[in-house]
Amino acid sequence: MTKPYVAKLLVGKVKKVGDPDAKEPMDKQWESGMFKKSTNEKVWLGKTGLVGDEVADKKNHGGPEKAIFAYNVGHYEYWQQELINKDIGIGAFGENLALLFLDEDTVCIGDTYQLGTAIIQVSQPRRPCWKPARRFRTMDFALRIQESGKTGWYFRVLREGSVQEGMELNLIDRPYPNWTITVCNRVMYDKKAELKLIKELANCELLAESWKNTLSKRLAGKGSSGENRVFGPNVE
Repeated sequence: MTKPYVAKLLVGKVKKVGDPDAKEPMDKQWESGMFKKSTNEKVWLGKTGLVGDEVADKKNHGGPEKAIFAYNVGHYEYWQQELINKDIGIGAFGENLALLFLDEDTVCIGDTYQLGTAIIQVSQPRRPCWKPARRFRTMDFALRIQESGKTGWYFRVLREGSVQEGMELNLIDRPYPNWTITVCNRVMYDKKAELKLIKELANCELLAESWKNTLSKRLAGKGSSGENRVFGPNVE
């Protein structure tokens, strides 16, 4: 079996784009750290992310549970065809790690990998927001990402260290083989998901707290529609 590895390592600063005087929501100025560029140099990976990398919305992005965002390289061709847009390539989603031979079907919550001198652990699937939709001018893009299951996922950092393009991810622990990213997404977004499964996932020890909280609210009958997350300021 081919070992997964980092096809591209990406970092980027927060950037403002758009027109502050625009009338149409999709044309207005917005701020994001998703415009990242690849580097072939070694980069230090700390507890909250890569040196030189930034996020704009610190309430919903970044932090120890979302230190680095990973995405499978094979998904880009799918989105190019889905949106008929050849500009959707590596870096399109604000990912830090563009990975080969690792995807939502083969990654599980709690999976722990050695990457360079760092040790990283899968914390949660990514919940898509309105910003990719703004970037590629497709209003329902977040919903499409969500429904496709091609969401990517986040890692927390257990041990800081240097990482670099081309490095392999060596699996050293898999405590929850049943909780793949794909299964987690189904439980989160399927309105008909069994309460038993929702409760079990909410109690998964190594699942990020934000996911636990969302699932717990759903169990208590306080779930939200998610419209603000997926559409945000893209609509009036």
